[in-house]
Amino acid sequence: MRILGIDPGISTTGYGIIEVSGKNLKCLAYGGIHAPAKAAFTQKLDSIYQKISEVIQQFQPDFCAVEDIFYHQNKKTAIVMGHARGVVMLAATRKNIPVFEYSPREVKMSIVGYGAASKTQVQAMVKNILKMEELAKPIDASDALAVSLCHYHRMKFHQLTKTL
Repeated sequence: MRILGIDPGISTTGYGIIEVSGKNLKCLAYGGIHAPAKAAFTQKLDSIYQKISEVIQQFQPDFCAVEDIFYHQNKKTAIVMGHARGVVMLAATRKNIPVFEYSPREVKMSIVGYGAASKTQVQAMVKNILKMEELAKPIDASDALAVSLCHYHRMKFHQLTKTL
């Protein structure tokens, strides 16, 4: 089973793919999609859509997990992030991949055990959980891997509670 995790953003959208085989977890790929700084907003969205579509085509994930929008003081920033989430969700949906959403707090709780963990704490735990040789960079990619791990933990929890 493969899970695509996404940390959406307009300047950088992080992605990470894990493969689950029994109890073994493996990082298949991760990276950041960097939209050209001076590109028009719609071109940035198109760039995100195109790259995520390529990642989906290459790795054929079974699930897509996307970080939800956190409450933001700047409503415009939250709306802009919503657009990035939308194109990612559209790319997955067009390939019939189920999409799941997780709050930043839920992701941190799942990975670190503390909902207010720092990005560097999440990054270190992702490296540890996936037995990676180095930290996933950019930090957005590490966050995306954390989102995919959060989905894995949620699925595992649901399987356990169904059988009890």
